[in-house]
Amino acid sequence: MFRKHASEASPALADNDLARPAVEWRDEDGQLVCMLSGDWDTQTVALVDEQMRELERTDGTRRLSVDVSRVGRMDTAGAWIIERLVHAHRSRGAEVAVSGKTESLGILFDAVGEKLRKPDERAAEDRPSFVIRTLEALGRNTYTLYGDFLASMHILGATIRGGQLKLGRGHSVNLAAIFNQIDRMGVGAIPVVVLMSFIVGAIVAQQGAFQLRYFGAEIFVVDLVGILVLREMGVLLTAIMVAGRSGSAITAEIGSMKMREEVDALTVIGLNPVGVLVFPRLVALVIALPCLTILANFAAIGGAITVTWVYSGITPDAFLDRMRSSIDIGTIMAGLIKAPFMALIIGIIGSVEGMKVGGSAESLGRHVTSSVVKSIFVVIVLDGLFAIFYAAIDF
Repeated sequence: MFRKHASEASPALADNDLARPAVEWRDEDGQLVCMLSGDWDTQTVALVDEQMRELERTDGTRRLSVDVSRVGRMDTAGAWIIERLVHAHRSRGAEVAVSGKTESLGILFDAVGEKLRKPDERAAEDRPSFVIRTLEALGRNTYTLYGDFLASMHILGATIRGGQLKLGRGHSVNLAAIFNQIDRMGVGAIPVVVLMSFIVGAIVAQQGAFQLRYFGAEIFVVDLVGILVLREMGVLLTAIMVAGRSGSAITAEIGSMKMREEVDALTVIGLNPVGVLVFPRLVALVIALPCLTILANFAAIGGAITVTWVYSGITPDAFLDRMRSSIDIGTIMAGLIKAPFMALIIGIIGSVEGMKVGGSAESLGRHVTSSVVKSIFVVIVLDGLFAIFYAAIDF
């Protein structure tokens, strides 16, 4: 025997009995059969929601059969309630069958049911194998790397060609913008670069003197600090700090302009975004980074002199005399030659990531992080390549 539930009509439905949703069901030995009728849409499903919830809580059901052949209108609200009933019994291991669906109702049920399934269930069905996912990730990263390389070469070529503030119409260099960027990226970075280099130089000197003391060769800490700082650590630490400080600023500034469509506005009024936004920053970095490297070298050697004087008793005069005999102009130039190349890498990567920013704050944060990580990684790789090149030419 079917039990019927038809909710009392609301005023809007009083004149139309067919519009009222109704649920008829019978439960025989664990088999629950439901017959649905009426209109199941946003305005009516509230009338049978409580009854459907009671059916969802029915335990011991081995098979659920839902007949929707007598249903009139239905939208996502009605399909959601029916699929909720189906999902509740299916999750408890019951066999579920929905009959009487038209083609349009089937599409609606499939779309709503996809949202009700657990994420791990969808992932288990849709997730490809490990090999496919690995190859897919490799392909995507390769394609992204290729796109970044083309964008970097475009920016580098446009920068080498000149300012080009106007698209295809002559050259113009905005000296005020360049000097402003030098002040922000170079002069503004002096305190942190000098402080960090002083501390690192002092630490290297202290650790070197501590280890060399066992061999009675503390004086050779001067050679260690002089060669290590001037050839490698001075320029590398400076580039890493500039990448974290100025590279992220470049990405954030250009990215925020990209979000507000100011980059597109520059193109519309006939200005070259690379000439206006990127060129001054790259030129400023190429000028500022070698200067910061020189200051970092002096600061690191100053920290080493202070520590060796206090810790090892090597006076500043003895330190400088020993350093004159251990280094030459080639040692100094080996580090300074790297600085312009590292500056170009930091500026280009920061600009490319800024141009890739989308229209959300999440995109901006993601590309700023990517800019810093990529810049530091490429700078370290470039330093290693220079070391191999110097060893090959015996420089």
